[in-house]
Order: sequence, then structure tokens, then C-alpha cells
Amino acid sequence: MQESKKKILSTRPVKETLIQEAAEQNIQLDIIPLIDTEPVLDIDTQQEIAQIALQYATVVFTSMNAVESVITMLDQQVPEWNIYCMGNTTQELIRNHFGEQAIRGTGNNASELAENILTDNDELDEVFFFCGDQRRDELPAKLTEAGVQVEEIVVYKTIPLYQKIDTVYDGILFFSPSAVQSFFHTNKAATATVFFAIGSTTEAAIKKYTNNSIITAHSPGKEELVRKAIHYFANGELSIVNS
Repeated sequence: MQESKKKILSTRPVKETLIQEAAEQNIQLDIIPLIDTEPVLDIDTQQEIAQIALQYATVVFTSMNAVESVITMLDQQVPEWNIYCMGNTTQELIRNHFGEQAIRGTGNNASELAENILTDNDELDEVFFFCGDQRRDELPAKLTEAGVQVEEIVVYKTIPLYQKIDTVYDGILFFSPSAVQSFFHTNKAATATVFFAIGSTTEAAIKKYTNNSIITAHSPGKEELVRKAIHYFANGELSIVNS
């Protein structure tokens, strides 16, 4: 008798190959986005980015949405920036547009990224932080505390998508605190559901709403988190502590 199919939910789109990988393990991987984003394309923001593009500046990205918005406003221009970032998809986008040499450092979370920026730059005066309208405080707070001026430029807005989810999932994957808030605004978690978080801030957001088991990715990679969930359900319950 065939084992019943496990069901997991990704709250943002993933590659079709990952859906196939799940299916090969008798796992149904559904996609229901819980947030949307839109770039900020007003003239003031465009002019500000155009001015920064003329500088040999140190800039920071903590999301792929920020990278995509800035690339759009650069209009094929490739400035000579020292770039610090987090997230595998974010790095890939930066590498494709700015080149590998532009990436000066990375971090698995905002605090670690800030520490790496400070370690690499003893006499750094200013950084430009391209972010969304719901950015976290950790990175700018740590840099400001160290005497670095942080110029924040909001380049995209986050829009919650409040969707009622009727299916009871064995696992649900979250990639941002905003998606967590959107989910629990409309839904409650089944007791047995295991949550998967892209990082520590997303994990903390989940803990505000539920005491369910949470597995957090070691590094902020979307595909890594999906594969961690597939592996978890394909191989039986692993140690939460060691995941």
C-alpha cells in the first residue's frame, strides 16, 4: 500500500524543477504567494540612484527585490560599486548585472552582514542601503552604532496578499516576516504543521503566532529551504535542533 502523499506549501514561487523533485519523493509542493512587491519608480528615487551611480560607493542589498528595482532604474548602466549583500538569489542577480568583482562581501543574515562590512572597512564613513518599505532594523542600527552613516533608499514596496488557505499542509515555507504576517492574518496553523523559515528574523516572526516546530535554513537560499523541506518529509522527521 502506497504511503500517503505529504503536502507542503511554498509561500513564494519556486522553480518547476523543485516541484518535480518533490513529486519524485511522493510530496505535493503547492505554490501560494502571500506577498507581492512593486518597485518605487518616482522621479526623486530615480534621480537619487542616478547620483549614487556616479560615485565609487559602498552599497548594500538584502533582497532580490531591491536589486531588481535598482537595476531597472539604472537603465543598463553599471556603476563601480562595492556591493555587500545576503541571499543566494540576490547574489546571482548582482553577479549577472554588476559582475563577480563587485561583490565585496556577504552574510547569512543582516547582523552578520553588518559585521562583515565593518570588518572589511575600518574607515568607512557612508553606505547606501537599497531596501523595501518594511526593512528590518538590524543592519542600519549596527552600522550607525559603529559611526557609519546609512543612507536608506526605499526602492520597492511590499503588498500583503491575504489568502484563505483551506488545505491542511504538513509543512509551510516562509521567506520573509511579511509573508508570515500575511498568512496568520487570515489563517491558523494546524497543530502538526512544521514551519520552515529562510532565516532568524522570519523564524522570530513565526514564533509570535505559533508554538509549532520550526526549521530554519543555515543560509538565506530559497532553493536550499525548499530542498530542506523535501528532505525532511522524504526521510522522516529529522532532529529540529540539528536542522
